[in-house]
Amino acid sequence: MRTQEVQHPARVVPLAFLIAILIGTAVLMLPVAHAQATGAPWIVALFTAVSAVCVTGLVTVDTGTYWSPFGQWVILVLFQIGGFGMMTAATLLGLMVNRSLRLRTRLTMQAETHTLGLGDVTSVAKLVFVVTLVVELLVALALIFRLRSAYALPWPDAVWSGVFHAISAFNNAGFSIHADGLVRYASDAFILSPIMLAIVIGGLGLPVLHDLRNKLGDPHHWSVHTKLTLLGSAVLLVGGALILLVFEWANPRTLGPMSIADKVLSAVFASVSARTAGFNAIDIGGLTHESLGLHYLLMFIGGGSAGTAGGVKVGTAMILMLLVIAEIRGRMDTEAFGRRISQSSQRQAITVLVLGSAVVVLGTVFVLHTTDIATDKVIFEVISAFGTVGLSTGITADLPASAQLMLALLMYIGRVGTITLAASLALGEHRMPYRYPEEHPVVG
Repeated sequence: MRTQEVQHPARVVPLAFLIAILIGTAVLMLPVAHAQATGAPWIVALFTAVSAVCVTGLVTVDTGTYWSPFGQWVILVLFQIGGFGMMTAATLLGLMVNRSLRLRTRLTMQAETHTLGLGDVTSVAKLVFVVTLVVELLVALALIFRLRSAYALPWPDAVWSGVFHAISAFNNAGFSIHADGLVRYASDAFILSPIMLAIVIGGLGLPVLHDLRNKLGDPHHWSVHTKLTLLGSAVLLVGGALILLVFEWANPRTLGPMSIADKVLSAVFASVSARTAGFNAIDIGGLTHESLGLHYLLMFIGGGSAGTAGGVKVGTAMILMLLVIAEIRGRMDTEAFGRRISQSSQRQAITVLVLGSAVVVLGTVFVLHTTDIATDKVIFEVISAFGTVGLSTGITADLPASAQLMLALLMYIGRVGTITLAASLALGEHRMPYRYPEEHPVVG
């Protein structure tokens, strides 16, 4: 009975997302959701619903012109539910995993890592709600007043655009009501900065936000997870921006025509957005091959655990990097910030990486089989879907229906598969009463 109760959430999460997708598809197929009042084809409605619920942002039609105001509201609600639901589900699943351990182990884990408490889970959902509401409200206000004052948009248009993009940014959804994304604001720091802030906060993950809220002035007592996530995020953000500046500085299709300040702003925004946010302030289809390769890495890694971002997660990448460093240095233990990383965490990180890579490879092979589009663009689209990023080189609408369905499946797997995998690995952990004799197969 206990096993069924513990494993139940790992089945409920993907089922809940699937139900939300089916409901969203049905609503988007209604004539009232379509700008022409004729009703959207099922493939368009399904793809859009999957992209919204999985907070990806990949689209086959222009959100601002294809869908009616009602349809746009439906999309907004779907990615708000997808983001809020994932943050809550990821955190609650983490607490349930901890509760499956012995009391002494749980207390030791809590004392050593300073992670979320094991008490009332209702407070966790409340924290998610408060963070979501406050961040989205502040960012929306900043965008509304900027759009009104600098672009002379009528108040209704400014309010709608500000609210839509603020919620989309915090949930790392990447949806925009503009056909060119945020390219029109590429030189406006007062638009891009609030959006970047929302992306980063939503992508850090609730455990990190919880840690920062309780111990903001005491970094020495942050959990190892918080330190790894913050360090990894900073390295990816700064490193990504610098590499983009190097390879796009003179590119006439992206940063070339811009001033130095605008180049820096756009490069930083692209680096932030590439880690699952999906907004673009430059033409993604115009990137150099080197920058496309950088995006592969950033999109695949993604953001923090138990947040609105996708990917295999920064924590996973950092644990694997520490494991490699420990192996190179000949150390038995993988260590970080005066703490030893558990063997189970290392195995889970490797498993997530291997399975994630396998999904991307299989998805790429399938899409390549259905189309003659260049391989680098197909790889970009597949990783963008799996990482729930939403950036596109512009080929999504040109793909055959079978390839679009594959991308939809990848979005779904990328959104619920990693959390389900992580929970099932932790819940399924058990010690055998015996151990086999040890062997040392040749590696490398």
